[in-house]
Amino acid sequence: MGARVGAGVVWDSALLGYDMGDDHPFNPLRLELTMRLARGLGVLDGVEVVAPVSAEDTDLERVHRANYVAAVREAPSAGWDLGYGLGTADNPVFDRMHAAAALVVGGTLTAARRIASGEVDRAVNIAGGLHHAMADRAAGFCVYNDCAVAISWLLDNGFERVAYIDVDVHHGDGVQAAFYDDPRVLTVSLHQHPATLWPGTGFVTELGGRQAQGTSVNIPLAPRTCDAEWLRAFHATVPSLLGAFRPQVLVTQCGVDTHIEDPLADLALSVDGQREIYRVLRDLADRYAGGKWLVTGGGGYELLRVVPRSWTHLLATVLDRDLPVDTAVPVDWLTDVRRMAPRADLPTTMGDDRDTAFEPWGGGREQPVDTVIRDVRSAVFPLHGLDPDDPRD
Repeated sequence: MGARVGAGVVWDSALLGYDMGDDHPFNPLRLELTMRLARGLGVLDGVEVVAPVSAEDTDLERVHRANYVAAVREAPSAGWDLGYGLGTADNPVFDRMHAAAALVVGGTLTAARRIASGEVDRAVNIAGGLHHAMADRAAGFCVYNDCAVAISWLLDNGFERVAYIDVDVHHGDGVQAAFYDDPRVLTVSLHQHPATLWPGTGFVTELGGRQAQGTSVNIPLAPRTCDAEWLRAFHATVPSLLGAFRPQVLVTQCGVDTHIEDPLADLALSVDGQREIYRVLRDLADRYAGGKWLVTGGGGYELLRVVPRSWTHLLATVLDRDLPVDTAVPVDWLTDVRRMAPRADLPTTMGDDRDTAFEPWGGGREQPVDTVIRDVRSAVFPLHGLDPDDPRD
């Protein structure tokens, strides 16, 4: 396999320090197992893996308030009355929390800087994707919002239009909030319907601020939405919006908690479907953003069976080293994981043997997902000069 020239991976084992505890769902083991699997399959052979440079306070304060950054730094020694969303079940305080979270942000900034400098066209930080953190509080396992910091930095370093696409099962609320009034940033989030899942935001009617109407796009999907329905909704909305917005770089949050086996949510995607999503995102970056694609990880809580396979496909897609879904999982990797979890039912191939074919919107039989497609197109498309009723738009 030959790596694409101009693609890079940001990684260092120090990123495993973002660790909220063995019993917390956001376990860094998923990152470690992903990198082991990717290496075992040769995905990273010959690839320069770049270590992240920790974000400075001035970087963090692009989107976070200075008093919040100070609170995060002081939290491990501050006792229990913390505020700022810190010290909760979702966001427990842990040793060196500020340093660990700043390194995650630094990883995504490192990727952004390499793209802006022209060193690479694509870069991926699987430890990133902490899309829930707000200006003044932690939320949803996220201390600092690396996606928003990187987008802010890109806007100050040669990019006038940035498109952000979030495919995590949870609404990309922190990134949307950071740029809700900024017409230079198009935020698109496909997520489980907010009436059925935390954080309870991400309705179609959230369209952006007065000066940025139509640059906040939300596609809420019903529980049990499968690969074909998800892809039908995506293709019926996102490519047309990117074509109208004309981004100069595509930033994506690629959480894999959309999988049917994920314990914290209720969509029904497969690893095969997630692999197809990555391939579509790559194509859209090439078609609409001059090939510039900044990729982050995100959620995903089936640590052994799902996340390592899906994010290995993500790494492979970024590097143009696509793996067939029937590729065998390496025996050495399976042996190592069985030592950790002797009773685990582990997958033996890189797919779930699911068909990802879908019927495009605009023709053929009506499907349940078409309700949200029509709602999104009706609310957003006219704001971009697009015809919501024309399948060609």
